[in-house]
Order: sequence, then structure tokens, then C-alpha cells
Amino acid sequence: MPDIAFEVAQQQLDKAAKVMNLDPAAHKILRQPMRVLKVRFPVVMDNGKTELFTGFRCQYNDARGPTKGGIRWHPDETIETVKALAAWMTWKCAVLDLPYGGGKGGIICDPKNMSDGEKERMARAYIRAIGRFIGPERDIPAPDVYTTPQIMNWMMDEYSIIVGYNSPGVITGKLIEMGGSLGRTDATARGGMYILREWAKKNKVNLSKCTVAVQGYGNAGYYGAKLIKELFGAKVVAISDSRGGIYCDKGIDADKANEYKAKTGSVVGFCGKKITNEQLLELDVDVLIPAALENVITKKNAAKVKAKVILELANGPTNPEADEILHKKGIFVLPDFLANAGGVTVSYFEWVQNINGYYWSLEEVHEKLDKKMTKAFNDFWAKCQELDVDPRTAAYVVAVEKVAIAMKYRGWY
Repeated sequence: MPDIAFEVAQQQLDKAAKVMNLDPAAHKILRQPMRVLKVRFPVVMDNGKTELFTGFRCQYNDARGPTKGGIRWHPDETIETVKALAAWMTWKCAVLDLPYGGGKGGIICDPKNMSDGEKERMARAYIRAIGRFIGPERDIPAPDVYTTPQIMNWMMDEYSIIVGYNSPGVITGKLIEMGGSLGRTDATARGGMYILREWAKKNKVNLSKCTVAVQGYGNAGYYGAKLIKELFGAKVVAISDSRGGIYCDKGIDADKANEYKAKTGSVVGFCGKKITNEQLLELDVDVLIPAALENVITKKNAAKVKAKVILELANGPTNPEADEILHKKGIFVLPDFLANAGGVTVSYFEWVQNINGYYWSLEEVHEKLDKKMTKAFNDFWAKCQELDVDPRTAAYVVAVEKVAIAMKYRGWY
């Protein structure tokens, strides 16, 4: 994973700051995280050997409330990537008007080669290492790349042991039986679908006649492919994962492709012809959904992208140079921290339910999510019409204005 993510996040902020004439003091504060924690902790592996692991937790800005963000387990995890993702979480929470700042965490490890017992010991050791820095009113982690609701349960339990009382609100993304919210599993993709729907309304696009390519077939990619068909009748013609992709012009059944991947480890071979991840991004489709990792659309391939609209369910899939190219080509980018904010929004709902001890129906969650995403889109769209800038910069301006105002009222500058 290229270690330039935080540079990209700073470039995006700098561009918005210039457009909005942001106070230099506010700009200086927002260019850097407020707190970055690096920890090392031992874990006893199944073979009896003790391994030392490195973990991170970044609390980027808490002017609007406690920091919020996922925990990634990845062999290539870096502090720079965690900082970038924490920055994007700050803007994500602000653009959705959630009472949070942005945070992110990570552990350098390979969970694909770990047993459940090793994962549990890893989860608990990490929480012991960062426990004094998190809490329901301080910093609230959640699942992310290669972490699961079960891992969140272990983390919540370990934190509860540390503080001496049950504290479900310290972690979101838990299993329903442990205080998780209904509607969390597909929330990232569902929120993105509401954003895409509103864009289509503004541009008079009939989504039922659209073709779709989805890069990445984890949670966001799978549910993106599933929901875009179920909600709008669009035809998914290409999907991919880390091993490659497939193209099938007759359309791809999202559920059957997911079952095939569960059995074989990849969607490759499910149907149609094999393509690369790079080829998928350049397909002649109406809707492109990057739902994998960062920095996949760059100045090298942006000119070859043919989609009418890009719905960013991944974090940071498009770099600043690519944004300029796509904007000039007339390709509309629905930026990540707006498009994929459904996950953190339902995490916020989970936190609210945990604190109040009162839980909502699935219909209530969907209704509240729809309302939040639609309001955020309309605020973003109004800024797009007001400013002659690319969509990401317009979304940044909406978010940065909110954080800067909170910092000013607190007396930080």
C-alpha cells in the first residue's frame, strides 16, 4: 500500500482551504492530527511463541465531539494511512452532521493466517494497550478492514473489564446480541445508494437502465452490487476482489457471486471473462463503484475512466490529480466521505441506542439513515452549485466549515 495517503488528505484539505479562504490558524490546526498513539503489545500464539505486534490509534480532531473510527488489521498497515483515514473520518462525521470528530486505528498483522484464539488475544491485548485513551465520551472504535463484529465484542468486553462495568457504547459494529444496531451490516453500501439516488434525481438519470462495475467484493462491494440491483434495478456487469475480476454483460447475481467467493476465495471464475482490477476501472459502464483500498484512480488511469458517475464506497480511492482529470471530463465523483458515510451514521445510531438502552427497528434505522444521507447530499449539492470546483472540494468545504466553526467557538483560534 503506497504510504502517501496522508499527503493526499492534506492536499485535499489545502485545496478546500484556498477555495473557502479558511483562517490560516484553523488551516494549520486541521492539517495535523491532535493525537497519535503508537503501541507495542505481546500476543501468545497457538504454537506457544510470544510475538510482539505494533498498533496505532489516531484521534484527529475532537472539536465537534468524541473521535470515531474503525480499526484495521492489515499486514501493510502504516501510521500514515491511519492518519489519513482519521482525517477523512473527521470530514465524514462533519458532512453528515454527526456529533463526532474523526479517529482511526490499526494493527500490523495478517489476520488471514490467524486462528480465532489468536484473534481474540490480539483484540484484547490491543484494548489493554489503548484502553486509557478510548471511551464512550472520548474515542469510539468500530470494525474496518479485516475486523469483524465478533472482534468488536471481544474489545468491548476487555474494555468493560478494565473499567469495571459494562460499557457497550465504547465500541460500535458489535453483534446485535451485544448491543449492535439493526441495519449496520449493509449500512455503508445502503447509505451510498441513497446518495446515488439523489444524484440521479438531480441529473435525471434512470438508474434502472444503468450498467455498474464494482471494484472490491468485501462488505461494501458485495452489498453495493446487491442493493443497486434490488433498489434501482441496475445491472452489475463486473466485480472484482484482490485476486482479479470478472465481466459478464448479461449481469451478475450478487448473492451467488458472494457464495462462490466464500467457497473458492475469489469471484474469479464465477461467470463471464476474467479481467484485472485495472481493466475494471476502465470499463464502459454508467456507474463505477470503487469499494476496495486507497489510491486506485490516479493520473495514470483517470483519463481512461468511462463511467458517468463514480460512487466511492472505498476510502480515498481517487487521488487529487485524478479528481482534476475526472472533473474536466465531466465524470461526477460522489466523494468517499459523503458516499460511504452510511456506516459511521449507523454506528452513531448504535452509540445513541447503547447510551439510552433503547433500540430501534430495522425500518426506523433505514428511515433515519435515509433522512441523514439525503440532507447531507442536499447540503453538498448546494455547495457544488455555489462553487466552481470539483465535487470532492465542495464536500470538503461543507465539512471543514463545520469543524472550523466548532474550533472557533471553543476558542482554539
